[in-house]
Amino acid sequence: MDHIELTLLSLLLAVTALTALARVLNVPYPILLVIGGSLLGFVPGLPDVELDPDLVLLVFLPPLLFIAAYFSSPRELRRLARTITLNAIGLVVLTACTVAVIAHALVPDLSWAVAFTLGAICAPTDPLAATAIARRLGVPARLVSGIEGESLVNDGSALVIYRVAVAAAVGGSFDLLSAGGEFVVNVVGGIAIGLAVGYALLPLFRRALADPLLHVTMSLVAGFLAYIPAEQLDVSGVLGAVTVGLVLCWHAPQITDPLVRMTGYAFWDVLVFLLNALLFVLVGFQLHSIVEHQDRSLPTLLGLGAAVSATVILTRMVWLNTIPYVIRTLDRRPQQRLMRIGWRMRMVGAWSGMRGAVSLAAALALPLDFPERDLVLFLALCVIFATLVAQGLTLPWLIRKLGIEDDGVSEREELLARRAATDAAIARLHELREAEWTRDSTVRFLLKNFDVRQRRLAQVAGERALEQDGEDLGDHTHARTRLVKALIDTQRAVVVGLRNDGTISDEVMRTLERELDLEELGLAPYMGTADAEASVERADSAERP
Repeated sequence: MDHIELTLLSLLLAVTALTALARVLNVPYPILLVIGGSLLGFVPGLPDVELDPDLVLLVFLPPLLFIAAYFSSPRELRRLARTITLNAIGLVVLTACTVAVIAHALVPDLSWAVAFTLGAICAPTDPLAATAIARRLGVPARLVSGIEGESLVNDGSALVIYRVAVAAAVGGSFDLLSAGGEFVVNVVGGIAIGLAVGYALLPLFRRALADPLLHVTMSLVAGFLAYIPAEQLDVSGVLGAVTVGLVLCWHAPQITDPLVRMTGYAFWDVLVFLLNALLFVLVGFQLHSIVEHQDRSLPTLLGLGAAVSATVILTRMVWLNTIPYVIRTLDRRPQQRLMRIGWRMRMVGAWSGMRGAVSLAAALALPLDFPERDLVLFLALCVIFATLVAQGLTLPWLIRKLGIEDDGVSEREELLARRAATDAAIARLHELREAEWTRDSTVRFLLKNFDVRQRRLAQVAGERALEQDGEDLGDHTHARTRLVKALIDTQRAVVVGLRNDGTISDEVMRTLERELDLEELGLAPYMGTADAEASVERADSAERP
């Protein structure tokens, strides 16, 4: 077996096994990936993997950053703009500086440019594990939005510092004043290119609406279309990819249809997972050689890793528990007071500053002749390990200990939207019943269904008691859902049986199966879970409609 075949097989097996274990242990997969990836490099017989540094950022960053922006909330980004900006720029700069100072003090031979490179690698946060835990435990949506928004922007600011520091380390000079000017040019230039590319792509996405395959392919290309030109012009490709994602995100309802959205969700879920998984495992494959090439002893390396990790964690803790009080002193407007959060929420936010894929990609992208490259890689992995594993595994305990609970904002917004959509549908049905092409029986049937839905939503909102006959419309909805699900299962079984006995082809089966799947997905809001039978059996557990 060739070297590349063995490497590929090892990667796939490792990713599959670690992901399966994460499911069994019910922990976010990045935590298991960083543990397993770190151990893989010491397994005897596994091949050494050498990556081309020039390709790492190009292959991994554009799609990861684009899709993070595409699935973000521009409204929440605007609402939390000041907090996100302070954390994504101020905290990133502070983290890069404190890490650089500590690293330079502990390793005197380490140049300032190399130290700042390490600081920039350790500065950006990764929201995957933190938001997965936060959503599972029902923390307020505002906190989740803040973590995601900060991560979206701080990737760009950290990698601008990274570019400047790497150029200085390789070129041999570092001027703080010129670095500050370059930072501004990088940011403005990257955003401008992202805006130009995003608005140029909108007409093309509209024309591709009828072709889900083309549409998803274009979305994959979009991040690269902004990233590569920006990098060629020596501005931030990262911010270019993020900006084009935000532009397309805002216009997504006009440039996508249901089939495109379903196809895109499935594609991006798998791609983002694979890119993250490969980054963690690839670093693990190189860890053994990184340690072997070091002149320093393993205890010394671990001590340095612990010091840098503690610096990253403490810097965030101090920042998030001091800067809010400074802002409160300077801005005492009533509308700003309403946006304040307590120290418990800030502690959860501070403990959610985990590092992940972007830091790994930046570390792997260091030139092979970069001074102390192996040391920087090792310390970066230590920071990722400490934040993902130590903080990730203790975050659920911290959330429960501090009594952080869901504030119900998302549920109230969902209920409001459902009621507005239902009212609009009923009004439209009354308008259309006079049209020549409609049938009274069909209109009456649909009006009855929407009337039941409207009354059920009023019950959920607490505006309506049980029906006069004592019937809970929630039970009515669950019974109907169970009946429809049973009919869908019956149809699916018949279609599969016809395929199995050769009556219909696999292509016909897949066409009909997809139609039934879409119909079943339409039941999801009324089931509260993908498993219809389980959800109906738990109908008395106050599920949402």
